[in-house]
Amino acid sequence: MSNDVNGVALGVFIFFFLAVTVMGFLAARWRKAENENSLDEWGLGGRSFGTWITWFLLGGDLYTAYTFVAVPAAVYAAGAAGFFAVPYTILVYPLIFTFLPRLWSVSHKHGYVTTSDFVRGRFGSKGLSLAVAVTGILATMPYIALQLVGIQAVLDVMGVGGGADTNWFVKDLPLLIAFGVLAAYTYSSGLRAPALIAFVKDALIYLVIAVAIIYIPIKLGGFDAIFAKAGEAFGQTNEATGKPRGSLAPAEASQWAYATLAVGSALALFMYPHSITATLSSRSREVIRRNTTILPLYSLVLGLLALLGFMAIAAGVKVDNGQLAIPQLFEDMFPAWFAGVAFAAIGIGALVPAAIMSIAAANLFTRNIYKDFLKPDATPEQETKVSKLVSLLVKVGALIFVLGMDKTVAINFQLLGGIWILQTFPALVGGLFTRWFHRWALIAGWAVGMIYGTVAAYGVASPTQKHFGGSQKEIPGIGEIGYIGLTAFVLNVLVTVALTVLLRAMKAPDGIDETSPSDYTADIGDAGVKAELPPATAGAPGGH
Repeated sequence: MSNDVNGVALGVFIFFFLAVTVMGFLAARWRKAENENSLDEWGLGGRSFGTWITWFLLGGDLYTAYTFVAVPAAVYAAGAAGFFAVPYTILVYPLIFTFLPRLWSVSHKHGYVTTSDFVRGRFGSKGLSLAVAVTGILATMPYIALQLVGIQAVLDVMGVGGGADTNWFVKDLPLLIAFGVLAAYTYSSGLRAPALIAFVKDALIYLVIAVAIIYIPIKLGGFDAIFAKAGEAFGQTNEATGKPRGSLAPAEASQWAYATLAVGSALALFMYPHSITATLSSRSREVIRRNTTILPLYSLVLGLLALLGFMAIAAGVKVDNGQLAIPQLFEDMFPAWFAGVAFAAIGIGALVPAAIMSIAAANLFTRNIYKDFLKPDATPEQETKVSKLVSLLVKVGALIFVLGMDKTVAINFQLLGGIWILQTFPALVGGLFTRWFHRWALIAGWAVGMIYGTVAAYGVASPTQKHFGGSQKEIPGIGEIGYIGLTAFVLNVLVTVALTVLLRAMKAPDGIDETSPSDYTADIGDAGVKAELPPATAGAPGGH
């Protein structure tokens, strides 16, 4: 990788970056509401987005710069194991079809902004709500950091920031500028900014993948040649482990690890606060149902994206940091101008989810820590102001995380975040279907899952670090290597069920459920649910 600046690619990248920056600030006027001083408007876009806006927003939310960089990087490093992301995104959509419409209905009926709002209302427990909120914030922070890692990878390949001997401030200045712009338009426009920019981001990604999957194989001699070269490379011994580098198909010994990681990741994906924030921004229950049927199109793109890892091997890409493999592939294979388009797709693919994630984390803090414990009489205006400020602080924390830590550490902490967020599943999804679980049992199960998952992950070593070196370990009682998060989840459920039986037998006091059965199937126009959109949204583009 050269330290020379690719001027043409950088120019194209800057053009698109400036374009989405302007869009981010103009988004404050897009579908403008009469009252901007509420979390419904700033944090959920007025709950007014139709099918296509929601589809692009969820796609921009779930398929991030980290996805663009890390999935093919995993294939580049180890082969078939990196494809686990494809089956898990296929599994997740039938799953969310069963519970997201219910969550949308009850949230709109009661004005819930976060998952913790629902948990508090369903189980009458601020303690359980706090546990879910803190878990969501902790799991989101490293996820935001990894979006900045994606931007930094693109900047490194373009040669921006100088070489290894460059002053740290000069080297990190482009990332600081990108961060500052992101923070400014998120503060100004709220969720409307990433919703509008998501159209550009997804269009660029679809374009780049379509070109890459046709153009690069032609230059490399076809897929036969690509797989042959990849197979040879994976057969070579990895000096750090003394084992083969990887494989084109999962080995029998790794099938448990592959399957449990896919299942656990599928269960965890829509527990993340940013996934729920994008979901609750939609205008109707039917929009959610419709989106769960068309979102699998992104899984097709993800499968094609993963193939880029094999192409990077066949193209002879050599990088010390695997996260640079795909940006370097684009640099080597594409004309400079189209490499700039590809880099812009990755860069904008970081801005959209980073904005949504920071908004989601800020909403959790505002509604479920600030309002519930610090200022119960906070006005909507005060809530919005606090949420805006916290969204800035969250991004600052992510930036410090990226600049102050090794990138491998950032990735491993994101894996730990996946283990943590999965432990909120029993309270959230369980609560959407039954009130049988006792609130104290749910707290105990959550604590057991969190403690086991953290301790188990701490004990996993890798060639580069002693602790938090991965997310897979031997499953107790089975002896196979599996995903720590799924094992922790099973323990969580077992403890929750056992303690619920005990607490019900002891007639332990239950919290007050403020919801009713009809709330979970309510739609726009039903009694108690907002039947009218904000005046400025009527007839706006991007709806049904």
